This record gives sequence, structure tokens and C-alpha cells, in this order.
Amino acid sequence: MAGKTKFYQGEGQTDPLFCIEPGIPCQHARDQASELMGCVRDLTISGIMEEKPQMLWAAYYLSALAKALMDDAELGMSH
Repeated sequence: MAGKTKFYQGEGQTDPLFCIEPGIPCQHARDQASELMGCVRDLTISGIMEEKPQMLWAAYYLSALAKALMDDAELGMSH
């Protein structure tokens, strides 16, 4: 069942920013996570090469979003 893994922003936060909503196919969520990881890769390389830490922070947060999607999709696919 998807919708169990939530993405939280910041220390001590209790209200999730997002999770996979009921009715969204797990494969679609995995595909979107893959797209996010492509952006993470590009942002990381650009951030390092251009010495722009804000790009690295963006990559950090996008990777956390992608991980939440992947974890939740995995739970949904195993049920």
C-alpha cells in the first residue's frame, strides 16, 4: 500500500510535505523518482563545477523527495 512513506522537511517536523496519493500507480511514482534523480545528477555536477552551493542544496532536497517516492512505491508494490 502506497502512501505510508512521507517526506518531512526540517528537524522535528510532524506534518508531511507529500507522499504518493491513493490511486497513483507505483510504477508511475518510480518513473517520477527516476526523473528527479536525473535532475539531482545534473544539479550536483553543475553545482560542483560552477561552485554554486545552492544547486547542491537543491540536489540534496530533490534526492530526499526521490527517496521518499521510491520507498513508498516499494512498499506499495510489495503488497
